[in-house]
Amino acid sequence: MSLRLAAYAVCIEDGRVLLARHVPQNGASNWTLPGGRVEHAEDPFDAVIREVAEETGCDAVVERLLGVDSRVIPAAERAVPGGPEHQNVGVFYQVRIAGGRLRPEPNGEIAESVWTPIPDVAGLGRSSLVDIGLTLARTLPATGHVAPVTVGGLIRH
Repeated sequence: MSLRLAAYAVCIEDGRVLLARHVPQNGASNWTLPGGRVEHAEDPFDAVIREVAEETGCDAVVERLLGVDSRVIPAAERAVPGGPEHQNVGVFYQVRIAGGRLRPEPNGEIAESVWTPIPDVAGLGRSSLVDIGLTLARTLPATGHVAPVTVGGLIRH
């Protein structure tokens, strides 16, 4: 099984959430939260600030830790065929944007970042990370944990 530690930004402002359109090499795009892999020896707190800057061009300020999500993606459901099961451990932070200007990720897989009205999210093809982040932000569970999000239809791993 492969393992990935990642940090994700939940940026909510005026009833809108900041989403990033991820376009991998295979071209099947979906919407996700700004964020990504925590590098070796990097603190997830620092990683989320770095990832927001890299992917969106904006400066993020962490306001609070929302929670941690751990999920196993079966080998048959992975975007990369032939790989093993994959565990993603995501650390979700509530952040606010303090500066910068939205732009595509230079030489990366984020084609655009947009402020999206929260009610419109349900109609988007999106990563389950979006639903997890929004649920954590809405409910602020004391445990920092929410129930697993069912993958299917518009929601992908």
